[in-house]
Amino acid sequence: MESQSQYIGSNSGMDGVDQKEGKVANQRKTGTCESILRILAFMLTATAAVVLGVSKQTEIVSVQILPTLSPIDLPATAKWHYLSAFVYFVVANAIACAYAAFSLVLSFANRGTKSSLGLVIILLDLLMVALLFSCNGAATAIGLMGYQGNSHVQWNKVCDVFGRFCNHAAAAIVLSMLGSLAFMYLVVLAALGLHRRSK
Repeated sequence: MESQSQYIGSNSGMDGVDQKEGKVANQRKTGTCESILRILAFMLTATAAVVLGVSKQTEIVSVQILPTLSPIDLPATAKWHYLSAFVYFVVANAIACAYAAFSLVLSFANRGTKSSLGLVIILLDLLMVALLFSCNGAATAIGLMGYQGNSHVQWNKVCDVFGRFCNHAAAAIVLSMLGSLAFMYLVVLAALGLHRRSK
């Protein structure tokens, strides 16, 4: 009977060791996933900012001043800083890119500790999600205006003239959207981690 109770006691001690090992393995898995998502967010937002930031296209456009005069051919250039929505987009992605690099270092420093730094990182991740979604919405709205125009206010579409620039803008928006989803998954991971710890 005594040996049986010793066996049960030693077995329950083994269960505690197994649970600790499981928690450590789970933390490592979550930490690796978090690091991959932060690197992915960094690369996507950096690429989005660069793609739109270096995009420029110059075309010759015919302008008719009066119906009685022949049209005048003038060079017209499309650049990202001519539209405030694209300026906001490039700056927001640059901020998110810098934060992704900074938070990667912070998350390595915070790993395994129970400091309030983890909560600050979660809140900043959430802020990046909001920032990126808002800049993506602004850039998409102005991009659609370029593709379709607006007959109500007599704005002609410009993407039939500046096709390459519009394609670069569309690619940058898609990359930024993927970057914002990476930040959103980081927030979801953090929420799941908090939920697990509260049990």
